Amino acid sequence: MNIVAIPTRGGMVDEHFGHCESFTIITLDDTGAITAEERFTPPPQCGCKSNLVGTLSSMGVKQLIAGNMGEGAVMKLRQSGIAVVRGASGPVREAVAAWVDGKLKDRQELCMAHGHECHNH
Repeated sequence: MNIVAIPTRGGMVDEHFGHCESFTIITLDDTGAITAEERFTPPPQCGCKSNLVGTLSSMGVKQLIAGNMGEGAVMKLRQSGIAVVRGASGPVREAVAAWVDGKLKDRQELCMAHGHECHNH
């Protein structure tokens, strides 16, 4: 079983981890089939979301599939045992399917959303 978190906005992978409205938490069985899906909405004061790493880890998340994020957030996630893939886009389930199929690899993209650097979000 693998639990995956995806920063989400309107059913789509949010292009900016720190500004997502929620996380879609998907549980996959050993074949990669989705067995459960839920939403986790962070408190509004969470800002860049890096402080939610402990919460995601306690939920059993082992993989985060995202659009963009800063290196600080990536490091915190990885230090908590959560692998990160950046560069995803589109509908959440399609991004997860691409990852399961081995078609989505970490692009190591730095967060540059909305014309500003994210300074380690």
